[in-house]
Amino acid sequence: MGNTVPSLFAAVVGKDPSLPFLTFYDDATGERTELSGATLANWVSKTANLLVDGCGLGPGDVAAVRLPAHWQTAAILLGAWTAGLSVAYGEPTAAGADVEFASLAVAERDAEIGAAGNASGVADRYVLGLAPMGLPMRGSVPTGWADYVAEVRQFGDHYPGPVGGEGTGELIERARALALPGGRLLVDADTHPDPVQWLVGPLAAGASIVLSVNSDPEKLAARAAAEQAVPI
Repeated sequence: MGNTVPSLFAAVVGKDPSLPFLTFYDDATGERTELSGATLANWVSKTANLLVDGCGLGPGDVAAVRLPAHWQTAAILLGAWTAGLSVAYGEPTAAGADVEFASLAVAERDAEIGAAGNASGVADRYVLGLAPMGLPMRGSVPTGWADYVAEVRQFGDHYPGPVGGEGTGELIERARALALPGGRLLVDADTHPDPVQWLVGPLAAGASIVLSVNSDPEKLAARAAAEQAVPI
């Protein structure tokens, strides 16, 4: 069994990279985005390369992630853990948030990161519009920030390693305590907003994910049946 989140992800995807790994539904917009294991792995590698080659970060450094449950959030979290970074996670609506967009701030080793993503020693800040199809942000990018999607596309689809993630053992312990079933899981992020619940938990169970946000409760049962997924 994997001892790091990246190794859990690699184990699930490695069974058949062409199969759907994460299917994302947003009932507020009608969006449905499906990513195979191979496609999400490319986003993960690009993110890790951005953090390591673009930002000069590595094991012991910190990523402050202020993002809601989303497929891009999965790519960023897995990319940060793959690069060996520690993650300080919070939802973007947390009190004191310094921008109105979902965001990722990366900081040098031993930086102190506050609830809003402010940090001593911050080197790079990236903002996400979370647009469908992984499109860049619409409109202007806030001063002092870069568009994550526009920047990450410049980096390679393969991360040469070494793969980090040694600091994710505590997350895996919490995830395994959930005792989720394997197979394919439907997760309503409105009731399970913690990434341990909607991302690490399914990985620890060896499961693929159907992630639903802004969920219409009347659609969940039919969605689970259509996706052949077990709701949790």
